[in-house]
Amino acid sequence: MSDKTKFIFITGGVVSSLGKGLASASLASILQARGFKVRMRKLDPYLNVDPGTMSPYQHGEVYVTDDGAETDLDLGHYERFSGVACHKTDSITSGKIYQRVIDKERHGDYLGATIQVVPHVTNEIKDFILSDISDEDFVLCEIGGTVGDIEGQPFLEAIRQVAYDLGRDRAMFIHVTLLPYIPTAGELKTKPTQHSVKKLQEYGIQPDMVLCRSQCPIPQNEKKKIALFCNIREENVIAALDVDNIYQVPVAYSHEGMDRQVCKHFGIECDGDPDLSKWEKIVDIIRHPAGEVKIAVVGKYMQLLEAYKSIHEALVHGGIANKYKVKIKWVDSELLEKSEPDIYLSDVSGILVPGGFGQRGTNGKIEAVKYARENNIPFLGICYGMQMAVIETMRDVAGVANAYTTELNPNCEPVVGLMTEWEKDGDKEKRTQDGDLGGTMRLGAYPCILAKDSLVRKIYGTDKISERHRHRYEVNIKYEKQLNDAGMVITGKSPDGRLPEIVEIPAHPWFIGVQFHPELKSKPFDPHPLFVSFVKAAIDKQNKK
Repeated sequence: MSDKTKFIFITGGVVSSLGKGLASASLASILQARGFKVRMRKLDPYLNVDPGTMSPYQHGEVYVTDDGAETDLDLGHYERFSGVACHKTDSITSGKIYQRVIDKERHGDYLGATIQVVPHVTNEIKDFILSDISDEDFVLCEIGGTVGDIEGQPFLEAIRQVAYDLGRDRAMFIHVTLLPYIPTAGELKTKPTQHSVKKLQEYGIQPDMVLCRSQCPIPQNEKKKIALFCNIREENVIAALDVDNIYQVPVAYSHEGMDRQVCKHFGIECDGDPDLSKWEKIVDIIRHPAGEVKIAVVGKYMQLLEAYKSIHEALVHGGIANKYKVKIKWVDSELLEKSEPDIYLSDVSGILVPGGFGQRGTNGKIEAVKYARENNIPFLGICYGMQMAVIETMRDVAGVANAYTTELNPNCEPVVGLMTEWEKDGDKEKRTQDGDLGGTMRLGAYPCILAKDSLVRKIYGTDKISERHRHRYEVNIKYEKQLNDAGMVITGKSPDGRLPEIVEIPAHPWFIGVQFHPELKSKPFDPHPLFVSFVKAAIDKQNKK
């Protein structure tokens, strides 16, 4: 780590879901626009080792990195806004921290000492914060949860110590709060923010900047009050107003002077304005699209759409590339099991079936695949969605009535089965049916070879790709001939040819299923080619109606 690397710690108060991750990612993108090199990290206080086994209804999407870490969805914001790939060393939880401490204690590394939160747990957190850093100018560390949460206290103590160890010229604290508006009084209330900052001060942390989320402009008098009672400079009270789309946030924060005040805190000269032209261009396209296209996402987690956060953003990116607004129609796959699919899908120009686990809604996903295939509607199946596409073709075209996945029926024709062995970086990985669920999937980036003259080869513009995976079950390569005879071609395989990665139906206008998760690598300024092509196909379908 360079002795010039500076650390910015982002905490949250008043309420949860304030958008600390988006704020962190936006600040990183503004600092990049000023020419700085950034790194981003997430410290989550919950006791799970990682979010891999958590319900999507509780946690939302599980974001996967190239090196196979199952992480919080905020790392998706980090990558989409900064373009900097995150690693395993950029995500930590209380579960991992305590697991490491206990493992060391059992191994005798503490030489018989009494193990305590301070210093043993806090030292482990500090080691994480300071590890795997090279020549970054700024490392932004977001602390999950809300100030006052009991499980978050060790993390606050750890970042206090990091600032103490490095010196305040290399550390900055930003506190994100909410300024609620009381309609009957016609006022924004600053008291919750004051109390939140005082709670933070109880832990020995004096914030250097307060980022105030608000639905309406913050009067200067209210900024003065916050500055006075929170003991910070008035210019460091930054308004974070609601915007019409998230890609407006970096521009809005910079206009508020956030990046200038960060540089001022560290004594860095920052003449002129950052180059935010790429963000301004993206916002302009979103606000003034050439048209609108409706695409259905048929899934099972419709009660919490953050379970499909990267899917949503990747479709938006595909729209930006085509200068179109993508209107997403969220369709609960269980509804397609009870009614004719035409009721829900007749008005869309594209159908996407995403990943998911378990029996619920599976038959509805298969119905969505069938509807797209029979009606020549552009279709993209991702992970479980690809597996359902293969099962639908085997059943309804190849005539194998009991074709299914052994995940749900061990006595079926095993078109999709449990993968027990595969290669990763030259080594063999093995799993068993009764093994732990956490971290036992094929996770992270794997190479894929694309077939000559295939649609995906044309879309990617290359014959070898690398994409991120998160699954336990695979399409069985032994059914390749039956699939070919039924009109479905395996056009992407693992380098050893054993694992099908991509399927297509060449006779269909646009029908692709992929075992990996392309949405995880899509960015607004670098949209994923599959989503660009999929949205373009949906636009073409719409224009032919």
